[in-house]
Amino acid sequence: MTLSRRHSLGLGLGGLLAAPALLRPNVARADAKVLKISHQFPASSGETGDFRDRLVRRFAAEVEARTKGELKFEIYPGSSLMKTVAQFSAVRRGALDLSLYPLAYGGGEVPEVNIGLMPCLVSSYAQGMAWKQAEIGRELTALLEKRGVKIITWIWQAGGVASRSTGVVAPDDVKGLKIRGGSREMDLMLKAAGGIISSVPSDEIYAAMQTGSLDAAVTSSTSLISFRLQEIAKNVTNGRAGSFWFMFEPLLMSKAVFDGLPAAQQQAIEQVGASLEAYGLAQAKADDDAFSDIFGKAGVKVQDFNAGALDQWRAIAEKAAWTDFAGRNAACAALLKLAESVKA
Repeated sequence: MTLSRRHSLGLGLGGLLAAPALLRPNVARADAKVLKISHQFPASSGETGDFRDRLVRRFAAEVEARTKGELKFEIYPGSSLMKTVAQFSAVRRGALDLSLYPLAYGGGEVPEVNIGLMPCLVSSYAQGMAWKQAEIGRELTALLEKRGVKIITWIWQAGGVASRSTGVVAPDDVKGLKIRGGSREMDLMLKAAGGIISSVPSDEIYAAMQTGSLDAAVTSSTSLISFRLQEIAKNVTNGRAGSFWFMFEPLLMSKAVFDGLPAAQQQAIEQVGASLEAYGLAQAKADDDAFSDIFGKAGVKVQDFNAGALDQWRAIAEKAAWTDFAGRNAACAALLKLAESVKA
């Protein structure tokens, strides 16, 4: 497999940028089709680093092997090919082949996809992964494909809170804090609890907290680690024992690009994508477990959510976020109802 890499030129969040490398003459096939994969997360090295980049690299290597080099990949971590939010639109239009993407980032373009980061709707990995075989999964898949996007690998991640100020466990803790939620609905819940909303992608959290434009941020355990927020946070809350924040962050592919491939190559992509779901799940859980140790060793105070606090959050979420989402259109209302039917 030929992957793209270049060393970081001052990316202060721990990520590495990548640029396409030339195909090696002794490996490249003259008729090989090269697909580009972009994501916002830091580049990995071997079996260390952000698992989302490692998953993408495994995907690329295994698909190349199965297609005997007919498909090759260039991988662009750290949003080095294009800006983070723009990747969803690019995939839809076929201007980008694949992206490992926080689905709710596409909510400004397709409001229904905000179901992928609805506060307190998913409360465990098992519940989130069960969507794939449930009616909610079928409806979400169909909706995305009608809009030019195909789900290749289902990935869910639990989230926690990093704060440069007070710790955040219960709703009262966010009053007066400039805080980032990660989706429209998450922000609505945090605002209803008294937070002041500041919306930035996860790869911009460090800089925002460093400058003081952000006091606290909710994001995945993996992002909290990969973007080195232990360097700037004073308090963190771990989602390992339960969280109001579970995000659907799949590997997506342009449906137009996928449909243009021969059947054997399509099959290889689908089979490899599905086979990596267990790996993604295991790595997400591993980061939840590692989270407390990494932040604790850095001198950051670590707390966990508790059942009482999560009940308070859910009451706010249902009133402020779920109601708003269901009122946006009939498709949103239908998706929410289907998602509610998948029990924890």
